[in-house]
Amino acid sequence: MKTVQTDVAIIGAGSAGLPAYRAAKAAGASAILIEGGPYGTTCARVGCMPSKLLIAAAEAAHSASRTAPFGVHVDGTIRIDGREVMARVKGERDRFVGFVVESTEAIPEADRLIGYARFIDDGLLQVGDHTRVRARSVVIATGSSPFVPEMYRALGDRAIVNDDVFAWEDLPRKVAVVGAGVIGLELGQALSRLGVDVTVVGARGRVGPLSDPAVKDYAGKVFASEFRFEARAEVQAVSREGDSVTMRYRIGAGSGSGSEQVVEDTFDYVLVTAGRRANVSGLALENTTLVLDKDGVPVYDPLTLQAGTHPVFIAGDVNGVLPLLHEAADEGRSAGTNAAKFPDVVPLVRRAPISVVFSDPGVAMVGSRFADLVPDSFVVGEVSFEDQGRSRIMLRNRGLMHVYVDKVTRQFVGAEWIGPDAEHIAHLLAWALQMKLTVDAMLEMPFYHPVVEEGLRTALRGAVAGLRVSGE
Repeated sequence: MKTVQTDVAIIGAGSAGLPAYRAAKAAGASAILIEGGPYGTTCARVGCMPSKLLIAAAEAAHSASRTAPFGVHVDGTIRIDGREVMARVKGERDRFVGFVVESTEAIPEADRLIGYARFIDDGLLQVGDHTRVRARSVVIATGSSPFVPEMYRALGDRAIVNDDVFAWEDLPRKVAVVGAGVIGLELGQALSRLGVDVTVVGARGRVGPLSDPAVKDYAGKVFASEFRFEARAEVQAVSREGDSVTMRYRIGAGSGSGSEQVVEDTFDYVLVTAGRRANVSGLALENTTLVLDKDGVPVYDPLTLQAGTHPVFIAGDVNGVLPLLHEAADEGRSAGTNAAKFPDVVPLVRRAPISVVFSDPGVAMVGSRFADLVPDSFVVGEVSFEDQGRSRIMLRNRGLMHVYVDKVTRQFVGAEWIGPDAEHIAHLLAWALQMKLTVDAMLEMPFYHPVVEEGLRTALRGAVAGLRVSGE
């Protein structure tokens, strides 16, 4: 057993840990990066990149099946080869992972430790069975893992999480997706468009991240037109027989319609997308004087990422705030800098909130959610993409957008929508929000013709009309 000294110890070499290490070094501190699993981030291995590869295959299949309305006829049937689909997904995924691994291994060997870390006391870490690290500051960037409720664990390998999808050699015949959040909708729609019989069941009427009732209702109908989508269902029982899973669930409960129905169906797999949990159970945080919340995560300041008055900083998915790559990277840089300069700690300046579901049509949110805005403090501008010019030209005319504008300041404060090119429009709105633009300044910006963004202009004009009505 050897003991090493360092200014900053970073636990986790992922999307937050790597920037934390680089920031600490840039601040002039010594730093050690500790990783227990294989190098390569969650995003590259089982998150952003492989899921978008699967979605890209699904988009290709969907586009090929919709040429006839344009007068373009493809003779014969479209054949989807599941093995070829998954081979490309895994091959390109491995390429992306390789870039991350190469970058990580370029870090000096003396600054890298392989092994799972646990706290011996506030400033002393045990790494594997070979090294102890005495650190002046610690950054916890251990990420998160999919959560599987107890009732599904008895299904063995027939209950899977999104990580497992990207290990498939071939596409299955029939899948139930439990959870109607971002991951559930993205993978559910992609698998459906690749010929898999998909049922998505949610528990609380959720449709991705949406909180605006009208937009959420519209989006729910869009997804229900492609696969079986029950946004408000109660799974009553699951059982396994051989390589099949039988699920019984109740729909209509609490909807007020009075038409409850119990459905029983059989699937090859149950894909559980019931949220994620912080990876803290192996850190032995009970050996420290850190104050822990009910989930065992250190209580920390969301601005400085500091745990109480301790030289410990919590960054990335492990803190559960915004589990997005760019947010994890920003937090990692802030945590690494603060750890290196402790006790000189400065708050993290967050960027404009932006969230995207890579579905088709896309779902996006920017700024404040509808549910979080103070009632009567804002007006809503609306556009339907059903008659929007460019959207109709492309036969991608499904969507509804709501933009929110403050009545007093006339500033754009947020938006929720489903529609074509949502991921690109989201960036325009995030930039406008971060620049604190008014709706008037946004309408002074150029809008080319004919483009989908003209729909955004319609919504902004609607907000201006709403301000006139409200007397602002």
